[in-house]
Amino acid sequence: MSDPTNPHIKERTTPQWGLYQRENFWKQNEGKTPLFNTDPRKMEERAKEKLSEGGWYYASSNAGMSNTHLVNRQAFYRHRLIPNQLIDTNNRDTTTTMFGHKVSAPIGFAPIGINKIYHPSGEAAVSKVAGELNLPYCLSTAGSTSIEKVAEANGSGPRFFQLYMPHDDELTISLLTRAWQSGFDALILTTDTWQLGWRHDDVASSNYAFYRGFGADLGLTDPVFRERCRAEGLDPDVDVVRASAKWIDSVWHGRAWSWEKIPWLMETWREISGGRPFAIKGIQSVRDARKCVELGVDGIVVSNHAGRQVDGAVASLDALERIAEDVGDRIFVMFDSGVRGASDVVKALALGAKFVFIGRLWIWGLSIHGEDGVRHVMKSLLADLDILMGVAGFNGVGDFDKTILESDPKNYSLIPQKTL
Repeated sequence: MSDPTNPHIKERTTPQWGLYQRENFWKQNEGKTPLFNTDPRKMEERAKEKLSEGGWYYASSNAGMSNTHLVNRQAFYRHRLIPNQLIDTNNRDTTTTMFGHKVSAPIGFAPIGINKIYHPSGEAAVSKVAGELNLPYCLSTAGSTSIEKVAEANGSGPRFFQLYMPHDDELTISLLTRAWQSGFDALILTTDTWQLGWRHDDVASSNYAFYRGFGADLGLTDPVFRERCRAEGLDPDVDVVRASAKWIDSVWHGRAWSWEKIPWLMETWREISGGRPFAIKGIQSVRDARKCVELGVDGIVVSNHAGRQVDGAVASLDALERIAEDVGDRIFVMFDSGVRGASDVVKALALGAKFVFIGRLWIWGLSIHGEDGVRHVMKSLLADLDILMGVAGFNGVGDFDKTILESDPKNYSLIPQKTL
């Protein structure tokens, strides 16, 4: 399938990720089988079998009727890649540079909270794999493993911190300081989740792990938050459930911030970090993207939270196309929501993203087989990208632009023939 003695392998600046395909084909000769099928539809089915009802609902639930989730996928279907033939791709390069880091591919781990409801190894296992593969890892404020432990597991990998900003500046400063001291050298503020969107299954089953004592590890290990607890006569080491509820209620607090707060946060982070990048996640409109440019924000993540916050919203990929056309030459544009494979990554890059975050894919891998499951999913994705580039005539991520796409007009029926 892929000759491991190919002389070009030694000449390449990135690993021949496609050899992971050969490795899996060879397993039967050793009396082994691949861990699991990485078809997203089949991974989702396996994850549902593995998880508790609460874990499954939290992993799979979307806002309202899931129409935003559906349109996210339909937006990818209207774009098709145009392969080129007889291009010498033997020395192709999957790398890119992000916030000063040269990384293995324009692919990173999206910030997702409470990983321990998917597997006891939680965020530490995920950040470890990210470090091994030299892919950026982003830790959620709603994580179930402390900042310091996640950093230790990640090793020397590039890592960023995602902030849900409390209405307590001292607590915010404490979180940012801990993140910087632990090697998280870019800050990404999420702006679409002051409160969780209405998710029917979670509400109907009272499914909120934070109110059961899970997912408060960043708070329970924070000196300022612990001081806030003690001031209320609450011992966070004894009454973990009440402390966890207090933590998440201070993070998803239901009180919106406005643009007026952004300069303070940006300046505070840059002072703490010595000027490292600040980005905003959740941008869906050209107007908001222009505002980020105006304020001097370093990057934006075009994202609708994978359809989990606003039902009936614009497809994230359609938003990306408009935003990149308008501000793509003035700010670092990133993307997430609805990505299920390498071709989706390439389409997002062709439409103007410089980097793509992956979420549900690695969550399913974590749910199915812990750390090894995450590694299998992400190595498979890298192999998928490497092989796609090799057989479709692309030598580097700089080859991905609108000329490689054939695109239909927007015409979404909202009939869920395909939701993955």
